[in-house]
Amino acid sequence: MTTARLPLFPLNAVLFPGLVLPLNVFEERYRAMMRELLKTDEDEPRRFAVVAIRDGRETAPTGAGMPDAVNVPAERGPADGFGPDPVQTFHRVGCIADAAKIRERPDGSFEVLATGTTRVELLSVEASGPYLTAELKELHEETGEEAGALAEGVLRAFRSYQKRLAGASERSLTTGADLPDDPSVVSYLVAAAAVLDVPTRQRLLQAPDTATRLREELTLLRAETAVIRHLPSLPAVDLTRAPTHPN
Repeated sequence: MTTARLPLFPLNAVLFPGLVLPLNVFEERYRAMMRELLKTDEDEPRRFAVVAIRDGRETAPTGAGMPDAVNVPAERGPADGFGPDPVQTFHRVGCIADAAKIRERPDGSFEVLATGTTRVELLSVEASGPYLTAELKELHEETGEEAGALAEGVLRAFRSYQKRLAGASERSLTTGADLPDDPSVVSYLVAAAAVLDVPTRQRLLQAPDTATRLREELTLLRAETAVIRHLPSLPAVDLTRAPTHPN
């Protein structure tokens, strides 16, 4: 069993391997995390773990562990807003992020651009330092049966979903030519790009294998496409760009 202890960054979002995560870091506990990561040699990965916060478990004033920069004091304890036992507040499967870019602004906040790399299981959370750290177990991605055929079906369903969504919003989205063919990459991309809530994305992240994830995505895409077909005025969303997450 491969385990590691890494800084922990809770969000009200789910990060998948291979997907880009922009962050706007302004709280002191996360600034401290970034300052520590900057001490790592540029040739080495600057790794931290991202976990999603469980629905209804967040205790921060503005919710989801992402307090408002104006109304919430900059200096908070590492576990503030996450209850007496933070490990119970977070989903147990998350993703390691590698920060390719960490830029400090004149006001001391940070602009961060990271990429998801590996799924991990959250074993424990430590709050004794300036920021949360976690003991993590790496989760190997099993392919499962018929993943290749399922990936082809998911890509077809995703293209149909995109066309329906683009038609509803009168916008042009990602073309089929931009989509990968590796089953695991397909499963992660679709999970991140489709319009899904956090619990659904989390369920897809922690699927036991790629084939299981693809099967669920196929069901979800067909259902969502049917809904869009009957709701042509569905609000537009951008599937090709991830939002910047404030801490």
